[in-house]
Amino acid sequence: MQLPIILQTSGLLILSNAFMTLAWYGHLKNLSAKPWWIAALFSWAIALFEYLLQVPANRIGYTAYSLAQLKILQEALTLIVFVPFSMLYMGQAFKMDYVWAGLCLIGAVYFMFRS
Repeated sequence: MQLPIILQTSGLLILSNAFMTLAWYGHLKNLSAKPWWIAALFSWAIALFEYLLQVPANRIGYTAYSLAQLKILQEALTLIVFVPFSMLYMGQAFKMDYVWAGLCLIGAVYFMFRS
């Protein structure tokens, strides 16, 4: 049994976002005392795994969705991954602004997928 395209695409994008969020921001916690170029090398190594998930996600998704729909889906999933990362991994406090941003993204998803 094959999963629907939206689930395949979303699942792969969520996983790719987890790697990319770690690559973009994880060095701020773990490598802050190291030179920037060491952080960049670690980030690039992590980002490789992001690309190994993101490229197939977009190829699968593009069989059923427009480029704009894929981009908006990506942005919405980015926030879904970023908020727990910032709170649980980076120790940041929850902000209601996350909710407001999420509602705006829900609106963006609605407008891109309504047809």
